[in-house]
Amino acid sequence: MSKKVGIPRALFYYNYFPLWNTFFEELGAEIVVSRNTTKKTIDEGSKSCVDEACLPIKVFYGHVIELKDKVDFLLIPRFTSVSRGEYICPKFGGLPDMIRNTITGLPEIIDVDVDLWKNGSNPLISAFEVGGYFTNERRKIRKAYRKAIESFTEYRSEVKKGVLPEDILSKKLRLIKKIDEPRLNIALIGHSYNVYDNYVNMDMVNKLKNNGVNILTIDMVSSKVIKEKVKNLSKKMFWNYGTRAIGSTMHFLDKKDIDGIIYLMSFGCGIDSFVSDLIERRVRRKKELPFIVLTIDEHSGEAGMDTRIEAFIDMIRWRKKGENNISAYG
Repeated sequence: MSKKVGIPRALFYYNYFPLWNTFFEELGAEIVVSRNTTKKTIDEGSKSCVDEACLPIKVFYGHVIELKDKVDFLLIPRFTSVSRGEYICPKFGGLPDMIRNTITGLPEIIDVDVDLWKNGSNPLISAFEVGGYFTNERRKIRKAYRKAIESFTEYRSEVKKGVLPEDILSKKLRLIKKIDEPRLNIALIGHSYNVYDNYVNMDMVNKLKNNGVNILTIDMVSSKVIKEKVKNLSKKMFWNYGTRAIGSTMHFLDKKDIDGIIYLMSFGCGIDSFVSDLIERRVRRKKELPFIVLTIDEHSGEAGMDTRIEAFIDMIRWRKKGENNISAYG
């Protein structure tokens, strides 16, 4: 009987699920993914998590609670760095220990270290460590690793073409409501777990699509382009996310057909608090482009968010029609 591996549908799920899924399946494991985020997910996560944690961490807790009694293992990697010379949020590094010390009745946690800060780091070593839970055959693990990299590369290729990760992972492309107005190109900048979780962002992606918006995200910009854009910054970014967010924004600003930028941030996120400000300053300095920051937490109201999105889109359409000097109607 195959062992079941639980993967919470939160945090880096949207970045690495194809990699993880292929790797474990090649080793004969059964993958169990938690369901889409709901109010119950957040409520359960908030009860177990410390009050000071940001919404994405509370969401992750909720998904762990849903999975813990259904699987033999939980995959909770200890992320420290996903690119050389840059770190990610320290909460990711402490997440396995946070989970162990606050949730009871857990299965065994696969908490492999992911730290590419050092030049000598080799992901294959981590693959052997994780694969050891399921087989002692290093050749089989190596083969599973190669297959996983192929799957991940294909996934990233589709995202760079403009396909949203949620559409790839759900294996369907969502129908877009037809509208009479020309479609707008708006960059939606934010952490993947905020941008692609439809409950967390109150279905923002689909609302933008249905309002005639082509959505551009950080993940659609290659690492090569991002590195080129940020090389002239006065100081190297400490955070990997900061590099990607600023680099992709600078790339979008150079596009003639960009109509606006939405920065989606979590309340209480330290990285977001200064990256959003850096991006806004750069946008204002570069060109006159509509820019808005939308902040979400477990108390955010959907009606207020809808109003701000609709007003932002209306403002852009008025500007494109040459009505930027006319007061609002009504």
